Amino acid sequence: MRPLIYVFAVSVLAALPFRPRAQEPLRAAYVPQLSEEAPDGGRACAAARVPSAPREATASVPHRRKMERYDVKYYKLDVALENNSLNVAGSVWMRVRVKGEDLDSLAFELYQAPVGSPDGTATLLIDSVVVNGRRSPGIRRAGPDATARLAQPAPANSLADARIYYHGTAPSGSSAAIGNGLNNRSQVHLDTYSGAPSFPYNITWSLSEPFSAHEWFPCKQVLTDKADSSDVWVTTTLPNKVGSNGVLVRTVPLPGNKVRYEWKSRHPIDYYLISVAIAPYVEYINYANPAGGPSIPIVNYVYNQAYLDYWKSRIDLTPGMIENFSALVGRYPFADEKYGYSMAPIFGGMEHQTMTTQDGFSPLLTAHELFHQWFGDNVTCASWADIWLNEGFASYGEYLYLQSSGSPADARGWMNSAHQAAQTDAGSIYVSDTTNTRRIFSYSLTYKKGAAVVHMLRYLLNDDTKFFRALRTYQALYRGSAARTADLQRVFEGEAGRPLEYFFQQWFRGKGYPTFQARWNQVGNTFVLRVNEEASVPATTPFFDTDVDYLLTFSDGSTQTVRRHQGQVSETFSFAVAGTVTSVAIDPNQWILDLPGPAPVRDNTLTSSRSAAGITPLTLYPNPCHDQLRLAALPAAQVTAEVLDATGRRVLRQVVRTGSPQLDTHALAPGLYHLQLLGSGRELLGQGQFVRE
Repeated sequence: MRPLIYVFAVSVLAALPFRPRAQEPLRAAYVPQLSEEAPDGGRACAAARVPSAPREATASVPHRRKMERYDVKYYKLDVALENNSLNVAGSVWMRVRVKGEDLDSLAFELYQAPVGSPDGTATLLIDSVVVNGRRSPGIRRAGPDATARLAQPAPANSLADARIYYHGTAPSGSSAAIGNGLNNRSQVHLDTYSGAPSFPYNITWSLSEPFSAHEWFPCKQVLTDKADSSDVWVTTTLPNKVGSNGVLVRTVPLPGNKVRYEWKSRHPIDYYLISVAIAPYVEYINYANPAGGPSIPIVNYVYNQAYLDYWKSRIDLTPGMIENFSALVGRYPFADEKYGYSMAPIFGGMEHQTMTTQDGFSPLLTAHELFHQWFGDNVTCASWADIWLNEGFASYGEYLYLQSSGSPADARGWMNSAHQAAQTDAGSIYVSDTTNTRRIFSYSLTYKKGAAVVHMLRYLLNDDTKFFRALRTYQALYRGSAARTADLQRVFEGEAGRPLEYFFQQWFRGKGYPTFQARWNQVGNTFVLRVNEEASVPATTPFFDTDVDYLLTFSDGSTQTVRRHQGQVSETFSFAVAGTVTSVAIDPNQWILDLPGPAPVRDNTLTSSRSAAGITPLTLYPNPCHDQLRLAALPAAQVTAEVLDATGRRVLRQVVRTGSPQLDTHALAPGLYHLQLLGSGRELLGQGQFVRE
């Protein structure tokens, strides 16, 4: 396969669909029989984007500054396209709001063949630019940078209407994002799938992420400048259908066996999410009915009837996914328009707003692209440096789907695979080179490490009510706009009730992951656990401050999970247990992105300085308390007081001295707490319980 990104691809479709995971018996006439297990949704999503050579952002820095002189409010594409040609002709209407200075020229992006290219090289030509009804007296082009001088400046803070008329042939080949979609990719599909029907027709589709929208229509490629609304009109030859964003308002019959599809969307949309797909599709519509309504149409453009029969049972999983995700993270953002699919042989999927482009309906691919409608489309990353806000969360959507519809083993296997993939690259989730497509769409860092960090945020809050409320808050605050990691951090800090800079510094900007090694011993009913942490990239991230779960197994077969805070490289924990411990497991539920170390072993030389019987029982007052808790006596002149909540999570740490034996408890939520006093070697000196009212 030639792994290209195609903005417009023309293909005789012989591609065969991804293998569905076994969730329930298929009800379709054709049961997919595939030669090997399908890649997960994230891998397929990344494969659809990553080209053979790193792509670069198009606009020059000076040109980008020119484009920042206005905000895009509206796009209307009115173009002629066919399913068997790379030719495009028509116009784009951009309505823009001029910023604080009069606008004397309109800067935008449109593909132009490199200087010196041979005759016949694909390029897009500008016929004219009309702004506020007056034709531009001069257009300057420098590569993809296009600047049209205005016949009369548009006043500051005014709305301006620009119509750009253009035609040409969209680029193709290894250096472009458009080309024959079959080529040598067909063999990959043929090797991957077996038993799927054939599709002996051409197909044209768009895939503009991250920098390729300009390769088929004039636009401003700036993530933070979403158009408030859009229309996509495409004229083509019957029996072609055209899939795009929003609602199909009408189809208009035209002379010469032509038809015009008129789509409209009245939701904010980023440039790379505007899409088209043209082929003689068959249409299938089903509906989702999330709690609280309304009913949401799911419009499916499928290659042909045989393909629909082949995939129908998997397509019919989509309504349940929409209903489940709506319950978790808020109503489907485009419920007043639609969701749906346009099939294309892109070796994966692309989350075009309201109408995803996919080449098959593997449940994990479907879950991934659907979750993007919230994380990526409704709320879009404000910079490619923060692409994990799109792809990490969409990958976590796969995990949430398995949690709701698969077995615990399926979900556990997915997270284990995600951890293994994330650990193949010691880099940072933060993308420092935002011109490199391979790095932007790194499967190990952007997708899988991103998903692992979302999972750890869930663990950090230790409360699914808070976790999903944080996701709903994030969706509500940044609905229809763009967000950065710092915005997400603030939302989670609101739920956690404390700063989380340390977490994002080590997991988002930091590199690598920890490994924990533990030894344990039991003397009487005192259990002692010594844990050492080793970071994989200590030069960048020397230590990961985190809670860790430990599963204790007792001689009678019972188990107990305790949570302790790893606040330094080496920690020793002592606490009373009610039985005889036989084994210990670290992070048994895979909450942390840690590399499994050796199994903890018993070390009979490891002891606490005191037996449980010798630990001082603390006298605490007032109990229940409000803002302060006093200690009647201390077992040493200076101790470290640690307060654990009912789950064993450390919520307060404070040094206490004999001159002022009290704790400041005003920040604690009402509830029952365990207090332990630790000596300079972190040995347990005293413990007790109190209630915060």
